[in-house]
Amino acid sequence: MDAPLRIGLAGLGTVGTSLISLLSRQADLLAQRCGRPLQITAINARDKSKDRGVSLANMQWEEDPVALAKSDEIDVFVELMGGEDDPALSSVTAALEAGKHVVTANKALLAKHGVALADLAEERGLLLNYEAAVAGGIPIIKVMRESLTSNAVSRVFGILNGTCNYILTRMETDRISFDECLADAQALGFAEADPTFDIEGNDTAHKLAILASLAFGTRIAPDAIYLEGITSITIEDIEAARDLGYRIKLLGVATKTAGGVESRVHPAMVPLGSAIAEIGGVTNAVAVEADTVGSLMMSGPGAGGDATASAVAGDICDIAKSRPGHQHGPVLGQPAGTLLPHERAPMASHAGGYFIRMSTVDQPGTMASIATRMAQQEISLESIVQRKVRDDTGAAPIILVTHETTEQAIRKALEGIAADGRLKGEAQMIRIEKLA
Repeated sequence: MDAPLRIGLAGLGTVGTSLISLLSRQADLLAQRCGRPLQITAINARDKSKDRGVSLANMQWEEDPVALAKSDEIDVFVELMGGEDDPALSSVTAALEAGKHVVTANKALLAKHGVALADLAEERGLLLNYEAAVAGGIPIIKVMRESLTSNAVSRVFGILNGTCNYILTRMETDRISFDECLADAQALGFAEADPTFDIEGNDTAHKLAILASLAFGTRIAPDAIYLEGITSITIEDIEAARDLGYRIKLLGVATKTAGGVESRVHPAMVPLGSAIAEIGGVTNAVAVEADTVGSLMMSGPGAGGDATASAVAGDICDIAKSRPGHQHGPVLGQPAGTLLPHERAPMASHAGGYFIRMSTVDQPGTMASIATRMAQQEISLESIVQRKVRDDTGAAPIILVTHETTEQAIRKALEGIAADGRLKGEAQMIRIEKLA
């Protein structure tokens, strides 16, 4: 058997400590499957004195992650610190410049600097692996980067944030408010103390940007993604969706269109009984639609120490199997220098059905005004539901479901209804996602 693969690990949080435990627990199995032992020889973290519940014996402590990345005592640098800039960026760059293969779980780093890092890795003939950066334990990166090489992908979408999926699931099953669900998720460790990055859709957007690059051969462009979180979703929306045969999920969707790539993160209504509608709790799911293989979907744990460490270990094992002088595959599915500029398709041209919930003034002419404004934008209505007038506000809740139309048409119609003085507050608009 070959000499051990020497690993330098920066970051000893939940994933880092789970990785140490996994490599120790599965040492014999990994040595057999990877062709050589995997050995963590050096580590770095912010607090040396902290008890992390795992043995750090025989691991050299480095105060500086950049020094660790360049160390002659390691063959592979594993970055689990997080963050889109330094110290993660300087450390990964230093490792590649020093001729070290890199494994990272850092979606924010890749979303911002992934193309430049891919270019550097390819220039040096090195591997930059990042399976754990998207959807945790689901091996979607390997599938898109390797298994679907012969396919032209038309759409990739999925549930990419477990925190949001947990909240929406609990709101439906337990009929409790968004705020109550969020507090519960924080108490259980499913949401951060500051959950903004998750609930406003940023986490999903970073992951979607990476998937879109792999799917369509374009440069990673997180700033080109339309972003809408779940904070506006109410019990009324969830119950109305269920009554109409739908379930609300926060989706990340990237679609190739004639006008460019339409990338969006927002709550969407998916049909009850569809595979993605059945993904509950903190579970993630990713679906790919392509010309040769058709449609496929993978689901599983999208976060958590063990699931993410499993993906990191798989990336390390791929490096252990590689041989010096071997030409490695491109980091983003095709050489970084050949990636096309990301041409953003505007959301105004997005076509599909829409769910609209409005609190309207309960007086003669309101329905006529709504019908007129919809007709002016050539919007065809599939259903109209008018609920009982609320005694406390005097508002008449109305729910509309449209046939396929454009985002621009819906927004213009709602502007017209508001201008007529028929609305109390803002209308709620949720897109209905067409599934293959």
